[in-house]
Amino acid sequence: MGIAKRYVRERARVDEVCQHEGRNPDEVLLLAVSKTVDVEGARDAYRAGARTFGENRPDELVRKAAALPDAHWHFIGNIQSRRIPDIVAHADLIHSLYQARHAHKIDEAAGKMGKVQDVLIEVNVSGEESKSGVAPEEALSLVQEAAALPHLRVRGLMTMAPQGDLRAARASFEGLKSLHEQIKAALPADQAISFDQISAGMSEDWKEAVACGSTIVRIGRAIFSEEFE
Repeated sequence: MGIAKRYVRERARVDEVCQHEGRNPDEVLLLAVSKTVDVEGARDAYRAGARTFGENRPDELVRKAAALPDAHWHFIGNIQSRRIPDIVAHADLIHSLYQARHAHKIDEAAGKMGKVQDVLIEVNVSGEESKSGVAPEEALSLVQEAAALPHLRVRGLMTMAPQGDLRAARASFEGLKSLHEQIKAALPADQAISFDQISAGMSEDWKEAVACGSTIVRIGRAIFSEEFE
């Protein structure tokens, strides 16, 4: 089938699920997670209509963003302090912020570049030890601390659900949606306006995420792997 056809198929599926759930497909971004392919693989998806890509390694983010400068790039991987300048220089949105020290370093790097960096706070809703992210009860405090920084704009929350159990995944997504609503209600009006994103759902569970209000679904293997043909 190829990458281009798989991307078109997944975009059509996302649109169909949105309509089934009574949601506007334009409100749900399909983030093409290109971390498993080379530049040509990302370019194939771009030719098919993909305009926003996700990478989890700074080196690949830098390399692919240079090759496809007209695309938008999100960073979805573990944040390393020493790589923050590279991430900030190339990422429109960072999905994986969950430590206050990194928030301050991102703010510093963004200030030097003259930009305001959009970020999501990663929350470990499921409580799994293997998952990174701030605990749900600590999320509001981190959002408030990050939002107070002059070169950060907190756009919302991100989570990773338990794998292999769609019921558990849906429970995590519902928990993230509820937490998002609670935090948004607690923010000042100017911060609440931009707190409008929920990044949840991957290739095997994005349908449940869309049903629970996700605005960004991170789809990689269903686009870039032949196993999903």
